[in-house]
Amino acid sequence: MIELKVRYISNEIEKLRYIDGVSDWIDLRSAEEVELKQGEWRLIRLGIAVELPEGYEAHIVPRSSTYRNFGIIQTNHMGVVDHSYCGDEDEWKYPVLAMRDTVIHVNDRICQFRIMKNQPKLTFTEVEHLSGTSRGGFGTTGVQ
Repeated sequence: MIELKVRYISNEIEKLRYIDGVSDWIDLRSAEEVELKQGEWRLIRLGIAVELPEGYEAHIVPRSSTYRNFGIIQTNHMGVVDHSYCGDEDEWKYPVLAMRDTVIHVNDRICQFRIMKNQPKLTFTEVEHLSGTSRGGFGTTGVQ
């Protein structure tokens, strides 16, 4: 079991817990009342600071219902919090762009996170040819 040290900067949000016992993601909640007009950008306070274990990072992404419920998108599409962001005042925030006028209330679930091990150290070896067969295109379809 891995321990996360959490400092609650807001006492108005629910404590961290797994999503309804059915997922290994953890919901994050707005720690402030936010009113946004279409096209406005904002960093929404999440009301927590977390000390991650060395060798781990947190990945923050929208909940599946975030756009439907609030009309916001995460501007960097995935947030990464590394181990060094671990002080008392290092509050997690959620960068959003409003696609329509919206109001987000304190304690609304707006995103989620999980922790992951850091990528292992890599070396890069330059070669003239790779051993795989070329498929052309991109992605899994190979279609351009």
